[in-house]
Amino acid sequence: MAHSILHGVQSDVGRSRSTNEDRHCVDPDLGLFVVCDGMGGSNAGEIASALAVETIHRYFAQTMHEPEYGAEDGLDRGVSPTTNRLVRAITHANEVIYQSARARPQWSRMGTTVVAAALTGRMLSYAHVGDSRLYLVRHQEIQPLTTDHSWVAEQVRLGLLTEEEAERSPQRNIVTRALGAGATVNVAVGELPLFPNDLVLLCSDGLTKGLRPATILETLLDGQDAQTTAGRLIALANESGGEDNTTVIVLDLRERQTGGFWQRVRQHLAM
Repeated sequence: MAHSILHGVQSDVGRSRSTNEDRHCVDPDLGLFVVCDGMGGSNAGEIASALAVETIHRYFAQTMHEPEYGAEDGLDRGVSPTTNRLVRAITHANEVIYQSARARPQWSRMGTTVVAAALTGRMLSYAHVGDSRLYLVRHQEIQPLTTDHSWVAEQVRLGLLTEEEAERSPQRNIVTRALGAGATVNVAVGELPLFPNDLVLLCSDGLTKGLRPATILETLLDGQDAQTTAGRLIALANESGGEDNTTVIVLDLRERQTGGFWQRVRQHLAM
């Protein structure tokens, strides 16, 4: 399934930051897609996000023929082996970041968000920590598959802030969970089958700070190929202020009557 899905990816520093602390991974051979948004001073944010992406990718590659790897400690029988592998990979990344920060004072308090998706056949496994997001577009509608681990999201859930107030809140950058923040981490997970014509979007919060879901949906449904769509989303985020780094990965299952073969050829040659 992973080989037949068109994907597009782009990352941009934005208009307000001097460095890009986002990191991402796209590996269609593994069916693995990851976006991380780092945080921490003295360049520690980009170190945390790079460590997370590298660790998750390496772990996933090493265990691709051992789907029950790590089952002895923490296997969730309620989800698929692939989802369990994703959780174990993210948990391992948390340990690497946490121990790296403890060993180097200049990296103290570094951390990163993560949103990751893995494809096995038609099943999408996903996991996240923090406020990077995963969206599903199906039947011309967009729905978030993740819920932000952030202070403002908690206030909205408690009825103490409206969505509009949360968008304007000075505290909207405060995350309540991050990789590296502690020796252990609570990873939120889910899985669902994908269908023809679905679209999946992974993104850092640089996209959702500036664009409403309706605008994201309109852009995704515009009919462009996945890479063009990824670039357009980045451009719109920058046009709306570009106050943060922005990274997007678009997975496109739409069926096309023309151009599909050559689009796949171009995609393959670009890898």
